[in-house]
Amino acid sequence: MRLPAYLRAFANGRAEVELSGAPATVGEALALLFARHPALQDRVVTELGEVRAHVNVFAGDEAIRFTGGLATPLQADAVVTILPAVSGGSDPRPRGRRLG
Repeated sequence: MRLPAYLRAFANGRAEVELSGAPATVGEALALLFARHPALQDRVVTELGEVRAHVNVFAGDEAIRFTGGLATPLQADAVVTILPAVSGGSDPRPRGRRLG
């Protein structure tokens, strides 16, 4: 399991956490992660157990939002990555007074 910088403080400073066992789904992998590092849970999933809107979870190179969510199956060698969602940005149009 790979963690972004903002979550590492809740996992003893680790960027990667090796999980024991062979979780069959992303949900099972996250449950193992949360059992080891409980402070991560509220930062990754909601009270209903759904991945938070500002968090992206990947199984390999695939975002789980498009592959079955937490029920996404994991291959034996799959790496699960948690990343913050990126949104916003600036308007590419020139700024200034409108003419005409």
